[in-house]
Amino acid sequence: MTFSRMMVTGGLALGCLAAAVPAEAASAQTVARGAVISSTQVEKLDKSQVVERLKATGFDPAQVKFGVRAYRVVYRTIDAKGRSTTASQLVALPDNGWRDLRVVSWLHGTQVYRGEVASVNEKSTDRAAALLFAGAGHAVSAPDYLGLGKGPGYHTYGDPQTTVSAPVDALRATRAFAGRHERRLNSRVLVSGFSQGGPATMMVGRALQQRQDPYFRLGGLAPIAGPFDLSTFEAAAADDKIRNSSLYLAYFVIAANRYTDIYHTPSEVFRAPYDEQAEKLFDGYHQTAEIAKALPPTSETLFTAEFLDRVRKPTGKLKELLTALDSTCNWKPDVPVRLHHAKGDKDVAYDNALYCQRQLRSHGATQTLTDAGDLDHNQSVRKALPLVVADFTGNRA
Repeated sequence: MTFSRMMVTGGLALGCLAAAVPAEAASAQTVARGAVISSTQVEKLDKSQVVERLKATGFDPAQVKFGVRAYRVVYRTIDAKGRSTTASQLVALPDNGWRDLRVVSWLHGTQVYRGEVASVNEKSTDRAAALLFAGAGHAVSAPDYLGLGKGPGYHTYGDPQTTVSAPVDALRATRAFAGRHERRLNSRVLVSGFSQGGPATMMVGRALQQRQDPYFRLGGLAPIAGPFDLSTFEAAAADDKIRNSSLYLAYFVIAANRYTDIYHTPSEVFRAPYDEQAEKLFDGYHQTAEIAKALPPTSETLFTAEFLDRVRKPTGKLKELLTALDSTCNWKPDVPVRLHHAKGDKDVAYDNALYCQRQLRSHGATQTLTDAGDLDHNQSVRKALPLVVADFTGNRA
């Protein structure tokens, strides 16, 4: 994606490793993770209205068979330190009268502004993605992640634990919510996501395969345009070799410092006067255009030379984090992995898909890689997603 359009389309993918619950989480174990706190209906569309919404967002609506009802659901989960907190998600259900439904976990791309996620913004591409899946007959859990939508605090962008725990708890909440509407969810979860949601797809899938939830199991994987080789991606951002390099790198570093100590003071990372401004801009309440106007367009101008060298050759906790995020495909799924990427992508290079494919092959995993062609990052999801929906709809594993 490009940051200038990120508020509508989503963006950079960060993965996560399914980590064990830390010692700090002991107090959270008495809280029912996935418990529904509140629900608000945000959509009631008949089939023709779903079709029109998808056309307006640039998606092929050919697979829509049903109307859709969608809800913003606030649920209980944990934060990066294992403490009890809340998060929000969009839950979409088909208006088809079916009691038993296959469930899709849709994981969105990068958002800096909390108001642009699917549960809040009806014009969001991620809202449209949920409508497409639900219109084809699936129940959909589309989590906002922590710190976005109606969740408190900062978004834990790239955090290995919460990139898994928030979506898994969202599935639990979706199951409970669907039960209130006399709908039953199949235990096999179909997981897909775009950009940031690409590696997140792989890690949520691994958590499900490891049976981190006693009910849900992994049913399918289809990541789209994810940066699976994050060390290389961030090094390229340090060298200003990708679009919006300074914004991508700033968001990643500032967010990471909030859940694991990357730096002691902003002046270690940012040149003056940006050392006094940058952290405030990434608080979830500033839109992309505001941030882009306030910060320089290049990493060379925004960051200190010493810090850029550290990104190119990471050490300490930064290296640990990047190593974890480089390993999102480094396992053997029990289901086929359908990778989608576009060779024309100038934000997240096609090499990232090849990197993931190599890791999967090294474990003997069944996988395919579909090239979306000479399309940019934002357009690739529009071409790939109908293929994912068709594959998931025919997936009866």
